[in-house]
Amino acid sequence: MKVLVINGPNLSRLDIRDSSIYGDMSYPQLVNLIESSALAHGFTADVRQSDDEAQIISWLHEAADNSHPVIINPAAFTHYSYAIRDAAELVKSPLIEVHLSNPLAREEFRHTSVISGVANGTIGGFGPNSYALAMSALKALL
Repeated sequence: MKVLVINGPNLSRLDIRDSSIYGDMSYPQLVNLIESSALAHGFTADVRQSDDEAQIISWLHEAADNSHPVIINPAAFTHYSYAIRDAAELVKSPLIEVHLSNPLAREEFRHTSVISGVANGTIGGFGPNSYALAMSALKALL
């Protein structure tokens, strides 16, 4: 089964972001971890990243149209993109929100997710392992 893994803005630049928050893994290394975790759980991961809100919405529409489960790290869009939230709500297959950091341990503006209310669950604060945990949760949901 194909799992669409959507990563939001700035995730492609992990290796130059604050390592105390995001770790020291590069984006290609993160993609490899996601793909390996997917295979270990019997899935194929289609990993995508965009800094463009409209592109992420299109991918969510694609997932909804094709009944693909989704793991999404909306990054900064988590806190204010009602358009992404509405597109995520259209996905009837399981949808899991992930974050590398724990948003509740960070700045107050990061404490609200407009996505979590339409997700099956949210996993954050475990660095790259948040994705592996999401694969495990997804397998349990399916």
